[in-house]
Formats: sequence, C-alpha cells, structure tokens
Amino acid sequence: MHQYYKRLFKPSELLRLLSLAISLAVTGISSGQEDASQELDDNLSFDGDFTFDDDLFGGGFEFEESEPENAWLNNFTIRLTQQIYGQVNNHSVEPIPGYSFFRKSEIENNRLGINIRYQNPFAAGWLLQVSGQSRMYLKNDYQYEANNDNLEVESRINELFVQRSFGQHSIKFGRQTVVWGETLGNSVLDIINTSEFRDLSIIDIEDARRNQLMLAWDYFGDDSTVSSFINLFPEFNPAPVRGSPFFFEPEFNLTDYRREGDVLIEVGSQWRKSFEGSDIAIMAAYLFENQLRYEDPVNNIGNSIAEKNDFLLLGLSANRAIGKLLLNFDLAFSRGITADSFSFPGTNSIGQAIDLKKNQIGTSFGFEYAVSNDQSVSLGIQAQKLLNEDEGLLPGQSLTNDGVFGSWLVRYSNSLKNGDLVLSATFQGDLNAESLLALVGLDYSISDNWAINAQIISINAATGSPLLFFDEDLRLGTTLSYSF
Repeated sequence: MHQYYKRLFKPSELLRLLSLAISLAVTGISSGQEDASQELDDNLSFDGDFTFDDDLFGGGFEFEESEPENAWLNNFTIRLTQQIYGQVNNHSVEPIPGYSFFRKSEIENNRLGINIRYQNPFAAGWLLQVSGQSRMYLKNDYQYEANNDNLEVESRINELFVQRSFGQHSIKFGRQTVVWGETLGNSVLDIINTSEFRDLSIIDIEDARRNQLMLAWDYFGDDSTVSSFINLFPEFNPAPVRGSPFFFEPEFNLTDYRREGDVLIEVGSQWRKSFEGSDIAIMAAYLFENQLRYEDPVNNIGNSIAEKNDFLLLGLSANRAIGKLLLNFDLAFSRGITADSFSFPGTNSIGQAIDLKKNQIGTSFGFEYAVSNDQSVSLGIQAQKLLNEDEGLLPGQSLTNDGVFGSWLVRYSNSLKNGDLVLSATFQGDLNAESLLALVGLDYSISDNWAINAQIISINAATGSPLLFFDEDLRLGTTLSYSF
C-alpha cells in the first residue's frame, strides 16, 4: 500500500533534499508514491507518459555474458524531468444556476522529477523488476501552495516484483498490474487495479493505473493461455489531493478504509484462445470496487466513514485483425455493484453514492487502424446500464447513472523525422454529448538523451456534466526530460 510521508523544507535545503530524493529512488527505499511501467497517478509529463518502454531505452536491459564489474549499472534506467503546466484562460463558470465562479489563469504544475527503473534477469528463468519515483514540488505548484508555500518531496515504489519462468509456466509475485480489456484506454474490463487522477496531465486510465501486491500465474498452451491472480492487499482509489484541480472541499474529511483486521483478497482467472487473426477470452473475478462510498460520521462529528463493496465480475473479450485494422470488443456483467458509482474516465468522485447494490451490464468496442508505419488512429466507445435501476429507490430519489451512460475516446498519432517528432491528439467525451476534452501533444527527441514535450488541453462541458467546473479551461505546458 502506498504510504506518504511529507516533509517541509526551507529553500536553503533544496539541493540536499533533491539529492536525498534521487538517492531514495535509486536504492528503492520509498517514503511515499507512479507506475514507471503502467504510467500511474501523479505522472508529470503532459500525456502522463512516464512508462519506461523498452523501445525508449533500446538494449539497456539486455544481459551480456561477459560483463565488466560495473555492468550491473546497465540494469538501471533513469529519467529526469522538469514540468511547467498551467491553466491560461481567464473565464467564469456557473456550476450552480445563479452562482458564477471565476477561473483565473495560473500555473498548476511546476515539478522536478526522477523516475528509476531496474530490471535484472539475474539467473536463468528469473527476473527482478523495480521502478520508483521522486517528485519535488516547486513554487506555484498546487502541492507547494497546499503545503503552506513550502517545498515538498514525495517518493514511492511503483513496481517491485520477481518473476520465475519455467516450461510453459510463469509466476510473478509483487507489486504489478493486471489488464484484461481489449478496448484501448476505455474498457469496461479494465477495473482490476486502482487508479489516481491527480491532475489534468493524466486523462485516461492507462496513465493513472496503480500497482498492487499480487501473485500472478500464467500457463501458455499451444494455442491458449490461462492467467490467474490473487490480490493479497486490495487498495482503493485515493481521494483527490488537496489543492489539485479535482479537489473540492468536502463537508467531512475523507479517510482511507479502516481495515481493522479485515483480510481482504481479490481473485480472478482468464482463459484466452488464439485463432488465425483473432483472440477470444472469458474471465471471472471476485473484486472490491475501487471507489469507496463515503457516509457522514455519527452525529456529524469527525471524519467521513469509508465503506467498501465487493462484487462479482464476468467478462468476455475478443479481437479480430483485418489487414491494418484491429477490431476489439469487451463485455462485462457486474453483480452487486454500488448504484450511482462515479465512472467517467479522467475524473474522480468524492460524492456519496446511493447505498444500493445493483447488477450492471457494460460493453466497450472500437478499433485500432494503422494508417501507415508512422500513423495510427483508434476509437473506443464504452456504454453501461444498471439493471432494474429504479428498484429500491425511495420516493423522490433518483440515480445519476440512469439509462445508458458511458464515454468515447479517439486517439491519433503521427511519427515524423524517423520517429524523432511525434504529433498526437486525443479527444474524449461522454455519450450524452455534455463534455469534450481535446488534447494535442508534440514530442521531440533532441538527442538520444534529451527530449521535450508540449501539450494543449481544452475542455468544454455543459450543465450536468461532471466536468462542468472545467468548462472553457485551456491548459498549456511543457516537459523537458533527460534519460540515461
């Protein structure tokens, strides 16, 4: 479980503390919080991309038979980043009829970061992988301001697992992720790991996914695969960080779930079979909802009470390749989920869901199309519906998630100058056409080590949309990175 230990610093201690943060990340000692493998919460590049892909680092993880004494250093990959990012459009929004709220232009992110990845095939059939991060929040960053205008350093371990492969089997133990959905970035089956949307530099589930302590087993047959997992310590989506764009002051302080000796375990299994040009999979899992439900404290004194909810998931997924086109489809049946749970991707909820259990059916489908070797486009549509949605409601009570609800996601990428320049665009909205988030990004590799990213995000939302508070927001930013 991620635990945060925050320290406040004077400016004179800046250099010493930055050194400490780097040291903590390198040695793998965590004092607090991003998934360098799955680009989790609190990512500081504008597209949330702090995944250290093998393509990015070339053969940096390859094992050589004859190695010098310091060759173990080759197992490390380090990325340093500096991000400046802010909302630049002065405007007003009206979240409640008759009440206008002024949105001023301001810097939201000013952060110096380091990501470390260590990958070592230390013996035949064995692999150790560790990733971690440190972040220093500088002046004008929302976490700097929420910390009484003091510098702050956060560090955390993201991945930490050992993998053993033998014969047709693979066993992996430690902090990791499990992904079942086929629909890229918008799948109804991509709900196993928790997520954290800390700010608007992270807009979809892939960037915000968090690792959890799991034991995973895979069996690879001739044309089918069986994958199972046990989550030994299920976690929950954290509440928005104070000061972040998603934070709204609740009536009562939101707390973590109090386990008080509860032994919580999640289990799941998937069977996948491959055919020529396609795959099909069926799956089942016993899970806890990632989003907690909050109740008011007794006598309205103290903190909110966090309530968990367990449910059963049955799923089906399939894909079909037709030339350059890959079609994908996901289907999920959830038995016993909390009614009115908040599910718009890219945002988080601190509201109170209605204390009713419902069954829900959901589907996601779309395609990925390779226009050329350098260009690609993808579409994902997600639609869900509660079954017997009015059953159990009190007179005058209604659900926010009535009827069919969901979202759509479109992505485009174009690689230029032999891959040194990448232009990308992302468009995301809900099925009711009440909101639209548009992102345009540009990534340029200055050299083998240096890269720069620029990004523009525009949001438009109508009354009733969960993104109404961000209506007419325009965000600009850049990230400079150095990798070695």
